[in-house]
Amino acid sequence: MSKIFTGNAWKYGDNIDTDVIIPARHLVTSDETELGKHCMEDIDKDFVKKVSPGDMIVGGENFGCGSSREHAPIAIKGAGCSCVIAASYARIFFRNAINVGLPIFECPEAAASIETGDKIEVDPGAGTITNKTKGKTFGVAPFSPFLQDLIQQGGLIPYVRKELARRKGA
Repeated sequence: MSKIFTGNAWKYGDNIDTDVIIPARHLVTSDETELGKHCMEDIDKDFVKKVSPGDMIVGGENFGCGSSREHAPIAIKGAGCSCVIAASYARIFFRNAINVGLPIFECPEAAASIETGDKIEVDPGAGTITNKTKGKTFGVAPFSPFLQDLIQQGGLIPYVRKELARRKGA
């Protein structure tokens, strides 16, 4: 059973690059909590003061473009966001997000319809994004059981550690 994500939307536009998600001046650590304190500050200086645990970032086209730093999805998790919904993603951001256990959903229709402040529910197992504020539901590719497990474990490294320990004990 996959976790259902609920929270408020924080909407940004197209081409939100990794330098905006986490400015380079804060790349002196890979600590999730510390990076989260600076998430989105160059585009929305008060983002981390406004965001609540479980909230979601919504982006337009090419979310996460720019440098290939894993710090960007780590910062989003550190800010307390449960997931990201966007019209499309830069390929390296997509992979980095999955690798660090940040659920991301590609749905141009949902991204276009959702506005900042809308209450959103995402069911990765069912493949639905529901805008509770507007009463609209959008389909998105459901996560495979493997991806659900990988994300639930916190990303690729914790997943592999668990699998190695399981196999060693078997």
